[in-house]
Amino acid sequence: MWLGFGGAMPMRRRSAENASDDGASELAALADGSLSDARRRQLEAQVAASPELSDRLAEQQQALALTRTAVATVDAPERLRRRIDAQRQPRTTRPSRPLALAGAAVVVTAAAAIGAVALSSAGSKAGFRAALAATSLAPGAHGKATLVRQPSGWRINLDATGLPRLANGTFYEAWLRNDAGVVVPIGTFNDGRNVTLWAGVAPTTFKVLTVTRERADGDQSSSGEKVLVGTVTYSG
Repeated sequence: MWLGFGGAMPMRRRSAENASDDGASELAALADGSLSDARRRQLEAQVAASPELSDRLAEQQQALALTRTAVATVDAPERLRRRIDAQRQPRTTRPSRPLALAGAAVVVTAAAAIGAVALSSAGSKAGFRAALAATSLAPGAHGKATLVRQPSGWRINLDATGLPRLANGTFYEAWLRNDAGVVVPIGTFNDGRNVTLWAGVAPTTFKVLTVTRERADGDQSSSGEKVLVGTVTYSG
């Protein structure tokens, strides 16, 4: 249906755009902790059931972490800091859509003004991380991993010590696992130092990172021989 005055967009298209804007605003509010408890629980359940929402939430969390780190490290005017802090207060009532979008625009503009100064230095201080602990199969090993969202997927930088180099048909393989026990392989390597892995699933739902010993025997499933285990956490 078209509205009866010039220049109007179709009602159905406008409703879809409004819903998309509201969804993005709520994901941003979930990322920064400003949703009410009841709505937060509802939205977390939706995110857990949707890989697309999980990816979008991860993007929001990573962007928020970069912005907060930039705000903390740059000498911004006090009035600008107070304005950003005020926008982070928990929401008890839903503002009208024009006011909500205006408030979001203020935060984005202010954060961009600050973040542009220190975004490159902030990137190494915030995001998704995992501390990897040894198992009985490699008691002297330990490691760490950082996970960064890229257009092609999640780039995972893993660095581990205490793992003997594997070769001649043996290797290490890294995996991400969700709460349902589904495991996704994210790459193989011979030496644990300075390893780059890639994942097509988000760490907001696949939160457990493991490393196993494997053999080139034609079996693509995990051997179960875990040498490192860690939980991916979000640091803002």
